[in-house]
Amino acid sequence: MKCSEILEKFEKDFPENAAEEWDNPGLLAGRRDSEIRTVYVTLDVTDEAVADAVSAGADLIVSHHPLIFSPVRRVTDEDRIGRRMLTMIEHHIACLAAHTNFDVRKMADLNEKQLGLKNTEVLMVTGERDGLPEGIGRVGEVPEEMTLSSFCERVKAALSVPSVLCYGDADRTIRRAAVSGGSGKSVIGDAKKKRADVIVTGDIDYHTAIDSVADGLAVIDAGHYGTEYCFIDYMVGYFEKNFPELTVRKAKIHHPYQVY
Repeated sequence: MKCSEILEKFEKDFPENAAEEWDNPGLLAGRRDSEIRTVYVTLDVTDEAVADAVSAGADLIVSHHPLIFSPVRRVTDEDRIGRRMLTMIEHHIACLAAHTNFDVRKMADLNEKQLGLKNTEVLMVTGERDGLPEGIGRVGEVPEEMTLSSFCERVKAALSVPSVLCYGDADRTIRRAAVSGGSGKSVIGDAKKKRADVIVTGDIDYHTAIDSVADGLAVIDAGHYGTEYCFIDYMVGYFEKNFPELTVRKAKIHHPYQVY
């Protein structure tokens, strides 16, 4: 199958114009006319992921986080981006990223289902689709009223993460929750406006967290990886369904930190 055939379907489901302006999704390396037989799915294009893709005989790496964000001035083995790009080029591996366009079109739905939220709405509206708002994250009712500490346990189980950071009164009642996969500092204001009792996200700094609690919003930081690695299994299923002739391999689930 030609890479261009994959891109045609991919662009329909995860259009680049649904991404944020600062983002860099799409085909980041490789030839559109290259032949694709094996796809490797990962959240991040790390050294380990590239090595695994080479071992798997992959022709295409599909990632959530783009390998290239900032301008690349040179491609050598003296820095991590150049090293990875050289290895992919040497092994004829193309690289495709679906980042905030995936967040808008699918990640929010996945996170909503993981937490079992009901009667949801878009957390941060970024545009419209078929006359309806679309955007980053979701906010809605929790399955049943519970304490913040109980909701933390629910989040840990739902996301299969080893730990979470919880800011707020453990005994407060949670009725309405927001969720935004990845780094959610930019949607804190939206969660407050939409009357969430708590937000589940990642990469929340100390001052943002304590200020949010002071404003009545509890914060559960389940990690950037923890809230987004569902991308891997979803994308494996996506390729198996839409491109059954391809062989699909995936990165191992590996939380990038340990709790001591």
